[in-house]
Amino acid sequence: MHSFTANLNKILAGERPGQPELETMLGARGEQIRVLFAAANRVRRSGVGNAVHLRAIIEFSNYCRKNCLYCGLRRDNKTLPRYRLVMADILDAAGRAASLGYRTVVLQSGEDPYYSAADIARLVEQIKARHDLAVTLSLGEHNRETYSTWRKAGADRYLLKQETSDPVLFEYLKPDGSLQKRLQCLLWLKELGYQTGSGNMVGLPGQTTATLARDIALMRELDVEMAGIGPFLPHQDTPLRSAAPGKLETTLVTLAVARMCLPRAHLPATTSLGTLTPEGHKLALDCGANVIMPNLTPAGVRDKYMIYPQKADIKDHPVKAKRDIEDLLASLARPLAIDYGHAFGSRQGSVLSIQNEKA
Repeated sequence: MHSFTANLNKILAGERPGQPELETMLGARGEQIRVLFAAANRVRRSGVGNAVHLRAIIEFSNYCRKNCLYCGLRRDNKTLPRYRLVMADILDAAGRAASLGYRTVVLQSGEDPYYSAADIARLVEQIKARHDLAVTLSLGEHNRETYSTWRKAGADRYLLKQETSDPVLFEYLKPDGSLQKRLQCLLWLKELGYQTGSGNMVGLPGQTTATLARDIALMRELDVEMAGIGPFLPHQDTPLRSAAPGKLETTLVTLAVARMCLPRAHLPATTSLGTLTPEGHKLALDCGANVIMPNLTPAGVRDKYMIYPQKADIKDHPVKAKRDIEDLLASLARPLAIDYGHAFGSRQGSVLSIQNEKA
């Protein structure tokens, strides 16, 4: 307990933890976990406040050119019924989000080349013209010119999860990609002025405590504005169907340690946590999270965006889902944010050192 307590106090005093300290924190057990969660909550209150921000997700296509081993949208999954929403339907969903009081929409899809860069740019422009909404994109890896086009169209944020900091594990999970390319995309997004989000999965086959520590250190180094941390959940139609899912406790501990290292980043209570346990959102909000991302994908296709099975939010009516979140927040004495939920400013870490490493 002494080593754990000493490390925790150093972080609370503003010291930057190294790899050994992060591994010690991630190894928290028993009473240490309670102490860690309480500390993460204090850091969250001082860093980003008590309010919880809502982001409405619109999953507009489940086609994907990539073949990631863990993902139900993978190119080789021939059992998945595919869909693409037309622009009018995406705009209708964004309008629904605005009418329900959301201040941000997240446009998410597989890497689907059907939609051109110009198509997405027009979509962003029309959402901005019609509604008082911030727009987050989560559309995978693209070239710098494409990212620039979308930024100029008005996109505020971009979410591109690293998934893991281990280059060997990354290339095993994503055989048609590389960690270096993923990091290059994240650097482009930062350079172009996007509020940039990344994140990792907890419980991946071959992952270790040291890997998780490096994941957090990488997000700190990238100076991310958002970090999505959720459990690995195996999909029955992927090569990792027989792998064990990520553990709830390990995921929450990872989230709490990330909060200690990213005091001013937005950390969502992820849908995957809510899928792992019905109490997932509450538990995450109690150990450092400050964002919830309800699903506003049209009901007719929502159950087809199946990255992992049995997603927690696919049957919820949007009005009921928002009411349930409001009730949850009231029970926790956490107010609902009414602003856009833009980034809070610079945090620990430096993108420059990563650029120098790649030079």
